[in-house]
Amino acid sequence: MQRELSQKLHPDYIKASKVSSIISHVVTLLLVSGWLGFALWKDWTLIPVWIAYGVVLLSFIVFTWIVPIYEYRSFKFDVFEEELEIYSGILFHSNKLVPMVRVQHVEVGSGPIMRKYELASLSVVTAATKHEIKGLHKEDAEALKQRIGELAKVDEQHD
Repeated sequence: MQRELSQKLHPDYIKASKVSSIISHVVTLLLVSGWLGFALWKDWTLIPVWIAYGVVLLSFIVFTWIVPIYEYRSFKFDVFEEELEIYSGILFHSNKLVPMVRVQHVEVGSGPIMRKYELASLSVVTAATKHEIKGLHKEDAEALKQRIGELAKVDEQHD
């Protein structure tokens, strides 16, 4: 039986994902430009450099303008009494059920770009793996952490 999942990521996740992608592509572009300068200095063929520029451009278009929107649209989750269900994926769909009895601890974290948009990621850790929900509003992530902790009967540890 397929349940309808009601919770989605915060809309600002698209902006944060785009900014992160732009930064990583600028760094890659600088590296390829350095390669171009070195190839010109050593009088090497420039065909690999132009191929690299093409790949960076294609990657920039896909991972900055297309993937964040589809990631936002396809990611859904919900917390139930007995489990956490996470549905994700653009080309390959994944539907995960995390039983509350298996949850060892829950973490909330955010990097500098996520903090700018007041977003956070929630990590639900089991003995086998770590399940991440990134792109939640900071307050929602904290509330979800508390709710999962209560349902899983996890003792909160302070750092």
